[in-house]
Amino acid sequence: NEPMAAMNLPMAAMNLPVAAMNLPMAARNEPMAAMNLPIPGETLMATFDDWSERSTLIPVRPTDAPESTEELHVAMWDIGTGPTVTYLHGFPSCSLDWSETIGRIGEGHRAIAIDFLGFGASDKPLDYPFSIHGVADTVVAAWRHAGVTSTILAAHDYGASVCQELLARHEEGSLDVNVTGVLWCNGGIYPDLHRPTEGQKMLVDPEHGAAIAQAVDEKSFRGGVLVTWGTRRRATDEELHEMWLSMDRLGGVGRMNELLHYMADRRVHADRWIGAMETTSLPMRFVWGDLDPVSGAHMIERVEERMGDNAVVNRMIDIGHWPPLEAPVEVTAALQELLGLPAR
Repeated sequence: NEPMAAMNLPMAAMNLPVAAMNLPMAARNEPMAAMNLPIPGETLMATFDDWSERSTLIPVRPTDAPESTEELHVAMWDIGTGPTVTYLHGFPSCSLDWSETIGRIGEGHRAIAIDFLGFGASDKPLDYPFSIHGVADTVVAAWRHAGVTSTILAAHDYGASVCQELLARHEEGSLDVNVTGVLWCNGGIYPDLHRPTEGQKMLVDPEHGAAIAQAVDEKSFRGGVLVTWGTRRRATDEELHEMWLSMDRLGGVGRMNELLHYMADRRVHADRWIGAMETTSLPMRFVWGDLDPVSGAHMIERVEERMGDNAVVNRMIDIGHWPPLEAPVEVTAALQELLGLPAR
């Protein structure tokens, strides 16, 4: 249980990002124009204050919740009207990652975004058995709450595993909501190719992982973002600080070891999840950063080998792990194609 500095742990390799503050939630669905989101060609990360004020807290009870668990709540955003896109965020981030894409698409689509349990503005329960199946249950609960009957899925990182579980349910006929297309951004969709960083390996260590999570400070957190970032542009100090605030809310940083459960979940459910992804007839777009050391070029090359014409791939040689943040123009264009909207 040595302090982080004494372990000389390369937390810069931890694959970390995006924003949240310990702020009250408000049930508002105001137009995205009110957020003063960027025009094409600009880069602007909204503060979590701006973002959280548009959320609604909805009650959920995932199937994996113990009987003793009190009612839990996840933060949901329901923005706009038209064909629906459901946005699934990464570890250890929140739905704020997607705010620029949502703003760029603007009118003509309905955005449903969710902070998963343990992340962002949602509850972060103690001693909770987090699982991808449980997270998928909360997405279904959000759809039910919002009356969603059909949606495109947009997924990144951790959210890609949630997407694989939802897609498997869709292909098996057990999902009430009709999935009409999928956008994939960097994630461990083939778990045998996932390259966990040294920091992640330390965090999942059953003996020391909890102590390591408690030792993470903002400096090491920032390093974790930067080591997985690409070369197109630098991450700003402001957005990196917002990223730290996101996970630090309600003590989330100290439980990052628990939230890495998805690495084991991927291995257990690999055959079912990969099978659904590779055999679906749904239109799919892959917007992928080659420079990602965790799930980069080595991951998308297998997609190209196995999935042929059904996988429309945009590989970006200057982008790292975070396409929603690093390459919102390309992410927006892919979703506009799936939505059948003209490029703006």
